[in-house]
Amino acid sequence: MENQEDLEQDEDDLVERLTIKVDPGQGPLRIDKFLSDRVGQLSRNRIQKGITEGAVRVNDQLVKSNYKVRPLDEITIVYTRYEQDDDRVLPEPIPLDIVYEDEVVLVVNKPAGLVVHPGIGNRSGTLVNALAYHLTESDLPVLEGNPENRPGLVHRIDKNTSGLLVVAKTSDALTRLAKQFFDHTTERTYTALVWGQPKPQAGTIRFPIGRDRKDPTRYMVYEEDEGGKHAVTHYDMLEAMYYVSLVSCQLETGRTHQIRVHFKHLGHPLFGDDKYGGDRIRKGTVHQKYKQFVQNCFDLMPHQALHAASLGFTHPVTGESMHFEAPLPDYFSQVLDKWRRYVSGRKSDIVND
Repeated sequence: MENQEDLEQDEDDLVERLTIKVDPGQGPLRIDKFLSDRVGQLSRNRIQKGITEGAVRVNDQLVKSNYKVRPLDEITIVYTRYEQDDDRVLPEPIPLDIVYEDEVVLVVNKPAGLVVHPGIGNRSGTLVNALAYHLTESDLPVLEGNPENRPGLVHRIDKNTSGLLVVAKTSDALTRLAKQFFDHTTERTYTALVWGQPKPQAGTIRFPIGRDRKDPTRYMVYEEDEGGKHAVTHYDMLEAMYYVSLVSCQLETGRTHQIRVHFKHLGHPLFGDDKYGGDRIRKGTVHQKYKQFVQNCFDLMPHQALHAASLGFTHPVTGESMHFEAPLPDYFSQVLDKWRRYVSGRKSDIVND
C-alpha cells in the first residue's frame, strides 16, 4: 500500500505479508477498525486505502472497508514496510546526470541499476543519497504522507529502468508538481522493447493493476469489479523486428510496474524482464545459434528493456511548459542494432510465429 498514487519503483524487499486468523469469540467489527487495532504500524487511513487497492483479502476474497469480520475469518494483508529506526539520508558522492536545474526543480537522467530512495536493504547508494550530496546547501522537502527518506520525490521509476525523473527542491514546488502527477497532466513517454508484435500496432491498454494474489512483489491485471487501481497506457509500435518490437508508451497513469504488467498481460512481456517472463525466449526459432544470439542480448542488457525517454510538466513557479528528452542508453541501442542485423541476415529463415 502506497501513500501516494503515482509512485513507481521496485519494492521487492519492502513488502510484508501478514495473515491474521480471527478469534472464535470475535464480535462483528468493521475490518478497517479491526486491522488498525491489530496492526499497530498501519493507520486506519492506510488500511482503508489498501482495501481499496485490493491489498486486503478475507478468506481469499476482496472486501470493502465496511465488511464486518466474523469468527475464524482468515485475513491476509500485504503492505509496504519502511525503516522506522533512522530515516536520515546520508549524502554520498554518487555521480548525477543532471539534465536541468534551477532554484526549485531538478531533472535527472537515472541510470538502470540505481535505486531511487533508501529502504530496507538499500540504506545507501541511491539517487536520494546522491541528491543529498549535490544539494549540500538545502534540505529537500518531503511530500506529506511519505517517509522522511523520500525527500524531493514526486514520482519514481523502477530500479532497473533508466531515464528521466523530476525532483522538487522546495515545498511549494513539491506540492504543485504532486498535483500535476495526481491530475495526470504531466507527459511521460517510455521506450520499450517487447517480445512479439502487438496488435493493433497502436492503441490504449486499460486494465486495473494491483498486487499479485500469489506474489506480493509482483503486480497483475485485475478485472474491473475485482479491485486494483485504474491504469491506462497508450502505445505506438516504432519498429517491428519479427520476434521483438520497439514501442513507445505514454503513461496516463503511473502505477507500479504499469508498462511491464500491461504488456505481459497482452502476451508481449518486456525483453529481459525477469519478473514478468521476458527473460526467456518468447518468440523465434529453435536453432541453437538463435538461442545464443538472444542470450548475448540478455548479457548486454540484463534487465527489462525500458527507458523513460521524455518528461513534460508545467514549471511550478513560472508556469512555463517544460519538456525534456533522454537518449537511449548505449547498451539499449546496441541490443537494437543486434536485432536489426540478425533480422536482416536471417530473413529467409524467419517465420513470423
